[in-house]
Amino acid sequence: MPRIIAKPDTLDELNANFNQQRLEHNVFLNSVPKSGTHLIRNIFRMFVPLEQQYNKAFVQLPVLEQHQKAFDPRKPEVSWGHLVFSDVSAMVLHETRKLVLVRDPYDWVIARARFFMSDNFVGHTDVIRSGRITVTELLNLMVFGIYGLAPTLQEIYNLNAVAWLGTDCKLVRLEDLTHHIKHLDTIEAEVYFADLLGILGHSSLPADWRERVRIGADPAQSSTYRDNLTGITMKFPKQLPEMQKRIVDYAAPGLRQLLGYT
Repeated sequence: MPRIIAKPDTLDELNANFNQQRLEHNVFLNSVPKSGTHLIRNIFRMFVPLEQQYNKAFVQLPVLEQHQKAFDPRKPEVSWGHLVFSDVSAMVLHETRKLVLVRDPYDWVIARARFFMSDNFVGHTDVIRSGRITVTELLNLMVFGIYGLAPTLQEIYNLNAVAWLGTDCKLVRLEDLTHHIKHLDTIEAEVYFADLLGILGHSSLPADWRERVRIGADPAQSSTYRDNLTGITMKFPKQLPEMQKRIVDYAAPGLRQLLGYT
């Protein structure tokens, strides 16, 4: 089973610098892996009391039974994870407010490849790190999957995102989130974060919401942020090559359009 190595952050200590409003219902921050999970989690952590943050696990289907208490309506908490859509997932989260964070599949392919080649990902990666796999070959593996190690792009997006659409799950795009983080002083950003954080049930944004977002979005607080990954020797392109874009469209037809990327 692959493991992820992540250093602890200091957000719990920084959370105490702000007055926190208690949750009245459960909130679950779901995401496609490598789509900004730590970013959105860290931002939300600055708006919720520590005692109402469920930090025992990144909730996923294999461990859902052990962590059902994260969704107990008698004890509201915010939790996070990569939870695929299933009958059990839908049932357990029936009374929970939820969102799902996605990323443009074109960019996701590169982000996933970079992460697999880093020291932060511990798994059966000897073959792809052998030096006998090219960048473009690795990118194709990210789309079509690696036998026994990683599912396909389509499988991940279908179960972690697409299958949740059309329910009461709010769709959030990483690109929209990062755009408004970079333009926090605009009215558009205030409207955006009022809507995003509205899932917490608070009547309005606190006056210091911009400072909270800046702290939560600080790359130094996320050890899985791209520039904080270690051990990468392969050079990745800034944008997905044209042929790999066409391969993504072939492997997952209609996906980008459904998620609002075209």
